[in-house]
Amino acid sequence: MRLTARGLEIYYEQTGTPGRPDVLCLHGWGCTVKHFAPIANELAKDYRVTVIDFPAHGQSQKPTEPWGVADFAACVKELMEKLRIVPCDIIAHSFGGRVAIYLAAHWPELVKRLVITGGAGLKKEQTPEQKKKSEAYQRKKKLLMGLSKVPGIGGAAEKGLEALRDKYGSADYKALDADMRQTFVRVISEDLRPLLPKIEASTLLIWGENDQDTPLWMGKTMEKEIPDAGLVVFENDDHFAYLRQWPRFVAVVRAFLT
Repeated sequence: MRLTARGLEIYYEQTGTPGRPDVLCLHGWGCTVKHFAPIANELAKDYRVTVIDFPAHGQSQKPTEPWGVADFAACVKELMEKLRIVPCDIIAHSFGGRVAIYLAAHWPELVKRLVITGGAGLKKEQTPEQKKKSEAYQRKKKLLMGLSKVPGIGGAAEKGLEALRDKYGSADYKALDADMRQTFVRVISEDLRPLLPKIEASTLLIWGENDQDTPLWMGKTMEKEIPDAGLVVFENDDHFAYLRQWPRFVAVVRAFLT
């Protein structure tokens, strides 16, 4: 099914029975509705579950300009209102956690309860080596951007910029086209930690013990700074613990929601 929000056609799936409590699932960066399929199908026994493809993911349209977390959140808000699932419980993974944090902090009336698993949004403190690498990248980038405007060598400088991005960019960054790379940089540059104390919804945090993408310290920080939050750790698992152990995940979530 599809709806228009923020001028974009957004794909969503809805399962369960109308009239039952609503649950909205928000996937991670580079994922789609399929990553929540086993969880949505199981929860549909007790809830009406809505799963969306974020803009530029799956079957949803791509924004025509770079977006930040606030833009994605506003898009989800419009979808929730059009689908008449306000307020609802939200389950969010990784990038979806960024959007859920923004929604819960800015529009508390939209969110009944919140489940965040492997949630992103907190800035990692750079090691001296990472800081040195980042500074080197910025220096080279600034030089090449300047050279790209010089007649006769602009093309070569552009190729140099692309090679630089390939060398320093993450796998997620390299997989994107030029337009979405700007969105990705905006998103990961935002530190949402100041929003945590503003979240009014009761919050369940579920983390993989060995998560390398959003390390466990992020979950512990969220537990400490969200007023009403609790943390459950899935031992010996990673960033996709929620999907790898989905029956356990559903059991924990169901207990929290009921």
